[in-house]
Amino acid sequence: MAFRWWWQPDASLLSITIDAGTGPVVVMIHGIASSSVTFHDLVPLLKPTHRCITIDILGFGTSPQPANATYSLDEHAEALDRTIRSLDLDEPFILIGHSLGGIIAARYAATHPRKLSRLVLVGTPVYLPPVMLGDEGDRSTMGAYFSLYEYMRSNPSLTQRAAAALASIAPIKNVLELTEENWVPFTLSLKNAIESQTTLADMAQVRIPIDFVFGGLDPFLASSALGIVQQLRNVTTLRVPRAAHLIRSKLAEAVALVVDGEAGRAPTVMA
Repeated sequence: MAFRWWWQPDASLLSITIDAGTGPVVVMIHGIASSSVTFHDLVPLLKPTHRCITIDILGFGTSPQPANATYSLDEHAEALDRTIRSLDLDEPFILIGHSLGGIIAARYAATHPRKLSRLVLVGTPVYLPPVMLGDEGDRSTMGAYFSLYEYMRSNPSLTQRAAAALASIAPIKNVLELTEENWVPFTLSLKNAIESQTTLADMAQVRIPIDFVFGGLDPFLASSALGIVQQLRNVTTLRVPRAAHLIRSKLAEAVALVVDGEAGRAPTVMA
């Protein structure tokens, strides 16, 4: 299987790391502190029947890190839009976003309603300000995520060492990359895109089918927000037992089924 890799010479464009296969177009964007290697197990499943395009998000992988970037959700979505427009795609396409990539994908779908045929969010952390939740336990759990992320941003050495330790045992090589070189994109994306997200509002605006696929062991998903996601129209949730946050083989197989339209359009739990 031959993948085509290249660097985008225009700094305003993101790096397109794979453009391979023929058929309906599927664009994939990864999460924070990662790169397109996120889709190592997914691309081979889709490539026989789809044109697979993977893109490194702003500030990560081989994409540019603009000196004045704030890495807000809007900046991430605008960079994605510029890059997709450079591809001159003729037909609406499927957009898959993993983790932070799902947050960006939801914003893109809400602001470019005619570009997509389907939105697939994988392991996307949907958060709300704790004060918006009525249940005390839900407020406490949601607040714990924000406290954790603030701690991570405030302790760069500890966070980078922990990331390096996790990367050394990760099943996909280079799937987690957090260093001095991308520390600024990491902290600003965490604060200005993940913690300041509008994912639920963006999903509510989308009229095309949305598939929300997540691992049953994913530690980044807040159950209270997941309950709201499941009530949104056009949204189908697919829980994959014994899968965590990374798109390993089991989660990749579930996403491939969704893309191929074989997972059904009702809330599902895979065996």
